Amino acid sequence: MNTHVIGGAPEPGDVPVDLVDEKGLDRWLETQPESTRRWVRAAGFEARPHTRCLVPDARHELASVLVGVGDRADPWCCADLPGALPARRYRIRTELASEESERIAIGWGLGAYRFDRYRSGTDRRERATLHAGERIAHRAGRQIEAICLVRDLVNTPADDLLPSRLHDAARDLAGAFGAKISAIVGDDLVANGYPAIHAVGRASADPPRLVDLRWGDADAPRVTLAGKGVCFDSGGLDLKSARGIRLMKKDMGGAAHVLGLARLVMDSGLPVRLRVLVPAVENAVSANAYRPGDVLATRAGLTVEVDNTDAEGRIVLCDALTEAAREEPDVLVDFATLTGAARVALGPDLPALFSNDDDLARGLAHHADDVRDPLWRLPLHAPYAELLDSRIADISNSASSPHAGAITAALFLDRFVPDGVPWAHFDLMAWNQRSRPGRPAGGEAMALRATWAWMEKRYGH
Repeated sequence: MNTHVIGGAPEPGDVPVDLVDEKGLDRWLETQPESTRRWVRAAGFEARPHTRCLVPDARHELASVLVGVGDRADPWCCADLPGALPARRYRIRTELASEESERIAIGWGLGAYRFDRYRSGTDRRERATLHAGERIAHRAGRQIEAICLVRDLVNTPADDLLPSRLHDAARDLAGAFGAKISAIVGDDLVANGYPAIHAVGRASADPPRLVDLRWGDADAPRVTLAGKGVCFDSGGLDLKSARGIRLMKKDMGGAAHVLGLARLVMDSGLPVRLRVLVPAVENAVSANAYRPGDVLATRAGLTVEVDNTDAEGRIVLCDALTEAAREEPDVLVDFATLTGAARVALGPDLPALFSNDDDLARGLAHHADDVRDPLWRLPLHAPYAELLDSRIADISNSASSPHAGAITAALFLDRFVPDGVPWAHFDLMAWNQRSRPGRPAGGEAMALRATWAWMEKRYGH
């Protein structure tokens, strides 16, 4: 558990933190003793975002901390403090709205995140702790733990997170919350009608599998999540370049997201019937790897001509989406590190959202804006579907044009989602290319808080 945000009433030893912006600094100073005013001015503190001033008392002990913020509703406005302040316990003294308090607590907890599993001589410095109210600490803590789970999974090297290990992670999560979990593994995928997942993963020494987690009351609204679980993507026989292959341990980022979101749902006791499907494979190269030009069967009965073995994520997802839609869920959401084209269009920090349901898309976009977890909707532009035409099969896995690659990938998936099933598809990076307060370089959860906010609003008590 994250111990850097704790609940309960303020205690005498807590160091107060005052949040001020550049316009409000003079007003704040007017309320302070002359000694404090002199100290702050002498320190040159101007309340610019992500600046701070440690204010002493008459005994030269730490009395309070003055923090410059631009937007108090920004989750990251205090996210640098856990590593920047002395290892003490702090409380925000500034009066805040509850949503502001919750977001600051989330940023604080994530600002203390470290992935140090493989480091010797790890930095063992204690981080500063935020003492928040009980409700805020619980709500923020659940989101912190879910996001840290996503980050940990994405950051883990493929050698320690091939399909069987990803299965183990899902099993551990199920065990923690009393969920039921099953998996179809190896050649049983073909026998049970998941040939596309098997085709992509059969070349690996670690067999492919479809992990299936279920939780909640059977009579509750059905919420189904599917996540691309390509634990390492070599590109297959259409081998990636050295530069392109370097970060492909993160190609299971979609699976990490649905497990993180499932943790939030179960930890919060959301009254839904949750189902999580993770097609877990390694896209490896060996004598039995699937080939360009192969025609693959799918669970939906459609045939797929393989134009490019590096467009494998949509192939494993098509079987999972077909199975997910079979139960006609109230909503179906998938997460996938699917295309470089989405990154070209929107950059690394902005997930692309596609949806066949305008109300669903508007709801997700609204909550993304509200909780400052950005996303951008791109269209399922139907005329581009002809770019996926195949001469010998029902559909090709790669478009005949280099243009609109994120859209054509989403249109491929759309073929496997029947009409009447509200569906949202996130094409995301799952990785921070640079470090910023609360968001270190490495694995990252994107659109998870937005999706959770939408789910909580729709299905919450």
